[in-house]
Amino acid sequence: MTPTRYAIYYVPDEGADWARFCTSWLGWDMIAAAPAPHPELSGLPLPVEEITKTPRKYGLHATLKPPFRLAEGQDAAALETACATMAAGLSPFDLDGLSLQRLGSFLALQIEGDAAPMNALAATCVEALDAFRAPAPPEELERRRAAGLSAAQEDNLARWGYPYVMESFRFHVTLSGRLGKGDLAAVQAALDHALSPMLPAPFPIHDIALAGEAPDGRFHLIRRFPLGG
Repeated sequence: MTPTRYAIYYVPDEGADWARFCTSWLGWDMIAAAPAPHPELSGLPLPVEEITKTPRKYGLHATLKPPFRLAEGQDAAALETACATMAAGLSPFDLDGLSLQRLGSFLALQIEGDAAPMNALAATCVEALDAFRAPAPPEELERRRAAGLSAAQEDNLARWGYPYVMESFRFHVTLSGRLGKGDLAAVQAALDHALSPMLPAPFPIHDIALAGEAPDGRFHLIRRFPLGG
């Protein structure tokens, strides 16, 4: 596979119970590069396939550096080397935990407690690897602006090619597409009941991952890079 875009993600350890459940919930295993069977879950107002249709192709992850096309003159080998060098100079850390939250009209896992170490990690990924990012095409910029951006988000879009980075970054592991208010509450209740007992506390961060987008739009894990080398 030659990726059409690359991204730097947090990808959970596939051995964790919560990660296995969420991978199955989404229906795409980015590590195995294969579909994953959905779990049986009672109390859902909609089929899991419909609830997770939008985030499925990305797999289980949280974005640190948003998807980008390689800049002219750069290649995948150089990008991997830069990721390894960057990660080796950073220290692993523990966060308090994760919890299922509403983020607008969709559901996501978000950090419990102090998120500053994760925010700093994401900012480093965005800045340190920016030389590998080709400028976003004008139509993509206009699509982002159509959502309505704050002044800070507009500055981020112009500087980094994406509005929701740096001070506008919010770590989240997306678990649904946009849902109506009633459906959102029902899905949250059912998913929280099944998932919350599995969620990590503390929540260790010991590596970052390079992912690539296949021509069909699905993301695949390319390589993990341990923090601290």
